[in-house]
Amino acid sequence: MLARRAPVSGSSWICSACRSHARHQTASSLRAYSTAATRQRPIHLAVIGSGPAGYYTAYRLLKKLPDARIDMFESLPVPYGLVRYGVAPDHPEVKKSAETLMTVSEHPHFNFAGNVPIGTGPGHLPLTALAPHYDAVLFAYGANKDRKLNVPGEDLKGVVSARAFVGWYNGLPEYADLNPDLKGGDTAVVIGQGNVALDVTRILLSPLELLRKTDLTENAVQTLSESNVKNVKVIGRRGPLQAPYTIKELRELLHMQTLGFAPPPEGWDRLMGVERRRLPRQLKRIAELLEKGSKTPMTEAEKAWQLGYLRAPAAFLSNDNTNLQAVGFEQQEYDVDPSSLITGDAPTDLNAVRGLRVRSTGTKSLIHAHLAFRSVGYQSAPLDGMEDIGVPFDTARGIIPNDRWGRIISPSEGPAGPLTAGHVPGMYCAGWVKRGPTGVIASTMDDAFTTGDIIAKDWEEGTKFIPEEENRGASAGEAGGSSRGGWKAVKREIQKRGIRSVSWYDWTKIDAEERRRGALRGKEREKIRGVSEMLAVLDGYGRTSYENWGDR
Repeated sequence: MLARRAPVSGSSWICSACRSHARHQTASSLRAYSTAATRQRPIHLAVIGSGPAGYYTAYRLLKKLPDARIDMFESLPVPYGLVRYGVAPDHPEVKKSAETLMTVSEHPHFNFAGNVPIGTGPGHLPLTALAPHYDAVLFAYGANKDRKLNVPGEDLKGVVSARAFVGWYNGLPEYADLNPDLKGGDTAVVIGQGNVALDVTRILLSPLELLRKTDLTENAVQTLSESNVKNVKVIGRRGPLQAPYTIKELRELLHMQTLGFAPPPEGWDRLMGVERRRLPRQLKRIAELLEKGSKTPMTEAEKAWQLGYLRAPAAFLSNDNTNLQAVGFEQQEYDVDPSSLITGDAPTDLNAVRGLRVRSTGTKSLIHAHLAFRSVGYQSAPLDGMEDIGVPFDTARGIIPNDRWGRIISPSEGPAGPLTAGHVPGMYCAGWVKRGPTGVIASTMDDAFTTGDIIAKDWEEGTKFIPEEENRGASAGEAGGSSRGGWKAVKREIQKRGIRSVSWYDWTKIDAEERRRGALRGKEREKIRGVSEMLAVLDGYGRTSYENWGDR
């Protein structure tokens, strides 16, 4: 049996970069609250989702309430969410955060239950069978869909979701059979200019010898080795100073050896519309980086990329109504002269220029390409059965309504009166399903810490949680309160539905097999791309059940 590590105290669970970032995140109103115990038993929390939001909330709660009992439910047999399936394989430093998450998983009061999808369909665990066995439920399942453009031709062959492409090259089982056509032509279009769009561009154009050393799946390596894509055009609706890319991601592409950068045809002065010396420092750095361009001249470049601005996608075009042949755009223009927004106040100027709106001019253009990636953001969707336990979902905003601290609120009751007036008892959220799909892992950690703090605060102050009378799996507890059924009760529900749960110990076996396969290819790991194969690995090792861990 794998031995559990002793709990690690303090902030040693957090990577150094995140620890530094976290020093400034906690609101003063949450820093100081009474830790005098008002309940005489530990809180039992169910976490839905095993990405950074769920893990960092668990970390924070265990720090505030060391005796908390936390069970984490994940639909896949493997943990870590976007850390595993969303981070670019050539960014291993970002994936290092998984080491922090692993330490949380080995805490003696933490339980991982993988391969347990939450919902109402066959082979799913209903929320009505889970929630009554806990004091609180944390929804931290992220953004499980991607936004669509809703323009004609979006379903043509050759129009690919960037989320699907990222999932495919990262080994996400959902997209194991994507098989993007990289042979049909030499030009690809990426619509959107966020960091995911630049990740897609970089993977398409990176030298193969660099990608082979990463945990990019061998299937993706083989497909990229046969690619004919030599030029990628990254097109955005707004201007160069409003695009959501970061300086780090821009610099990485611009500094890539053998890769050329073609400046936009309009010229930087016209597109930016502001003298560089008048720009706030952050925007000035972006402007300087773009104008400086690539270290590799276009005449010496093996491949190239180009940024295009002020163009809104209008249609995906095809002569045969099947295969993409071109992407149509409508030219945009600024609502106001960008230079008129500069007042001399740096923070105000930064927000004004970055928030500059655009409008259509009616002028149309097109780019011939056989392949286009839609990269305009991710989107959360409700889990089936949420309404059965009183949890609402705002489909317009793509989030669970909350009071910004992480308490889920009912719109019918409204947040008026005391802070917890509209709170759905015992229901919390964190991460992208709480605030929308924006930010990086550090900002997700901030957000998760806020939710962890508020759960601890509510528990200590005697706030109403999931009503005890709804606890169908409760057993007699210590003096001062009953005890929730927790994992012991939910395990029976899982077994009753024929769901094969995967424990943390089981995951270590899958992890070891992936690392073994990776070592044979000279890299850290080769991800297993199918759920059935993951479970087959466990059968090869011998099944280890939760009974070996005992019940909590």
